[in-house]
Amino acid sequence: MKNICALTSISLLLSSSIALAETKTLEVESHAYNSVASQTNATKPALTAWGDTLKPGMKAIAVSRDLIKMGLTHNTKVKIKGLDGHYLVLDKMNKRWTKKIDIYMGVDVKAAKAWGKKKVTISWEATQEKK
Repeated sequence: MKNICALTSISLLLSSSIALAETKTLEVESHAYNSVASQTNATKPALTAWGDTLKPGMKAIAVSRDLIKMGLTHNTKVKIKGLDGHYLVLDKMNKRWTKKIDIYMGVDVKAAKAWGKKKVTISWEATQEKK
């Protein structure tokens, strides 16, 4: 009987701390950026606001701070409709921007300029603690 009570207590404890995942979708403005001195930090252009070091070929994005409050926090995987694979949130923008992402394009300034400004639909898994 003691073992059954202990197992029930453990089961209740585990189930009460389970996080629920919800897919969120949002249309945002997007631009592209590069790790070059003229666009970022002049002395360390590959260093992000969260301290990550970007390298060409990485699938990374910077997000406006209002999106961070919506669950797009550091290392969140994001799907951008029309682009292959998932992108990681590795950088954050100045607080003056809202509802915006920047897609990292290494040092290929030409590709970033060709991207221009586009509305894109993004989706990500937002977790909420089960109460």
